[in-house]
Amino acid sequence: MKNFQNYMPEKYMMPDFQKIEDGIYKTKSPYDPKDKDVFVTSLTFEMEPECYGEEDASPGNLAQIPIEGILDEFNLFVTDFYDQLNEASETVCYQEFGSFDLEDIQELRTLIGKRFYAAPYIEGGDEYYKMVLE
Repeated sequence: MKNFQNYMPEKYMMPDFQKIEDGIYKTKSPYDPKDKDVFVTSLTFEMEPECYGEEDASPGNLAQIPIEGILDEFNLFVTDFYDQLNEASETVCYQEFGSFDLEDIQELRTLIGKRFYAAPYIEGGDEYYKMVLE
């Protein structure tokens, strides 16, 4: 995944979203409104079909390995898939990420302008991967 950029959807202008800082908003959990508030941010990025785990990826078919890597690395969950935008796009992927901790979202935003991908390696005859940020 490369070319991470901030994405500002129109919904962030609605009263349900409170701006915390540039690109970061507080809102009710989309999964259970009884849950505490969540912090969200939206990013765009491009998949890299030549990278491990991204071979058949496209905006309409996001690759599981790097997305799970981001979720695990930054303690996040997906709060919006932007299905219409992703289906209409040739190369740019849209994703909203959420966390109950502001610091997790702040850390995620350090990906802006960078590249994040899975690098495979063999250990004990089994294949594994580690996530790389550059």
